[in-house]
Amino acid sequence: MSTLSVELNGDGVHSIRAPDRFTTDRPFAVELHNLGRSAHVHLHLDDELDRVASLRTVNHFLEDDAKRRVHIDTADVEEPVRGKLKVVTGYGSGVAYVDIVIEPGPDPEERTVAVDEALSKPPERTPAEPPLSQRVAVTLDRVVENGGLQAVAIALVATLIAISVALTIDSVLILVAVGVVLGIAVVALVSLVI
Repeated sequence: MSTLSVELNGDGVHSIRAPDRFTTDRPFAVELHNLGRSAHVHLHLDDELDRVASLRTVNHFLEDDAKRRVHIDTADVEEPVRGKLKVVTGYGSGVAYVDIVIEPGPDPEERTVAVDEALSKPPERTPAEPPLSQRVAVTLDRVVENGGLQAVAIALVATLIAISVALTIDSVLILVAVGVVLGIAVVALVSLVI
């Protein structure tokens, strides 16, 4: 759907900035973008435009710095129809006109869409790395499948005992023994995961 952008209150209170001309061959939207304080906006189609286009609601209220899209339905035309869209804000304090041209749409028989053959094949994607929670869950599943719950429990107990002994006895030999126990526990856990 084509869009006609209208800026309100950008250059001052009740100011309106809109293109001079807008051309379409289908229903379109008027996007009201309020850059300032809240505003009342009135949209009006002149007689020529009103014959082939319709607005459901003509009065709109926009909060501070708000946007609103107003849809304008159009009928099929055989020849271009020219008219004016009147945009009023501040109960007449600001007024702008946009020349609207509604052109005939494409012939229904010409509305074919060419589809490239590349669209018939799914795109090649490299798989994304799974999130950490999923990786942890897969690792725990592998440990359970390999019967490793007991091994994990024994490794944790051995690690806790080795750390508590190393903290209570201040000896280099004990620290080396604790390092060996921790190394064996890590190797055992890694072998369960792989």
